[in-house]
Amino acid sequence: MRGGIFLKKVFIKDLKEKDQIHDSFLVTRKDTGISKNGKPYLNLKVIDSSGEMDGRVWDDAEDIAKKFNKDDVVFIKGFAVAYLGGLQMNVTDVRRLTEADYSLKDYLPSSKRDFKEMASELDGIIARMTDRRLRGLLTSIFNDPDIRPKFLIAPAAKAMHHPYVGGLVEHTLSICGLVEKISVHYNAAVNKDLLTAGALLHDIGKIHELSYQRSFDYTDEGRLLGHITIGVELVEEKIRQAKDFPRELAVLLKHMILSHHGQLEFGSPKRPKTIEAVILSYLDDMDAKVAAISAMSANPADTGSNWTAYQKLGFERAIYKGGAPSPASDTRGQAEDDAPNEDNARDAAEAAEVKKAAMNIDLDLFKKRI
Repeated sequence: MRGGIFLKKVFIKDLKEKDQIHDSFLVTRKDTGISKNGKPYLNLKVIDSSGEMDGRVWDDAEDIAKKFNKDDVVFIKGFAVAYLGGLQMNVTDVRRLTEADYSLKDYLPSSKRDFKEMASELDGIIARMTDRRLRGLLTSIFNDPDIRPKFLIAPAAKAMHHPYVGGLVEHTLSICGLVEKISVHYNAAVNKDLLTAGALLHDIGKIHELSYQRSFDYTDEGRLLGHITIGVELVEEKIRQAKDFPRELAVLLKHMILSHHGQLEFGSPKRPKTIEAVILSYLDDMDAKVAAISAMSANPADTGSNWTAYQKLGFERAIYKGGAPSPASDTRGQAEDDAPNEDNARDAAEAAEVKKAAMNIDLDLFKKRI
């Protein structure tokens, strides 16, 4: 115990096959099922600040189920076993802890970035925008006391990518970084301020779509409307409060939010139809997938394979996580590369002869034509 607080010692990232488990975790899923032999069992998902893991209660499932609920922090006894290319907890006993027994920060995964730095970066991106109308709109949104604190702590998703405290702002800033690079590449073809505004606002509805006080889940509003609709409504309300915000600019901005999932079957009511909307949809998808694959590659709940388990959500395939081989380094020194030698001189002479012969052929053909 730590001043009345349970001292957590074992974290999910450190677990290995056959490890005994006697520690506390936050329960994010609790389902019952019937095994092939007709016995009831419990299907669990538990998390701590380092990751998540599935668990099963095979024996005395009905009695153990009465001891705790979803979103409880519990003390678990069991052991880690290999399952489908990963690790799983076989749970033998569960005891619910009271709020006085633990510190919630030990159980919620969080961004590794500094939160003050991310807030400062967000403000800097808005301040550097040259379009005063977009800058004013974004300032009114991200300085709203009902929006800013939620935006800075919300996860970007329940499970797919950046599923941790601060994940939404981290994902948003990552896309803004990509916008900086791609705007330089395409230059005048892209309205950088509009694309930046779309990047900042595309997932703003997630502050109300998701609940993140304990385990991450969908709110009633999130289930009924979804973050795209919630986001457009939020932005529309702020536009109405702004002075003389151009209707065309409002339409273009809202279109980016509506279309950022790219396809109708992916949840967007509209497909991208402007260059900024097309770019945003690709950047959003790329950043989400890169983050998800990076998290899979770092996931400790595996058995040492170079492949993840089958990833149904977002990929529908197993992902190779062995990594690319390191680039071969050139062991020769620069002086050796630059130093003249007989081989280099001979190669240069041969190249000159070939070039001279080619010019003679061209001249002969020219003379014949005239």
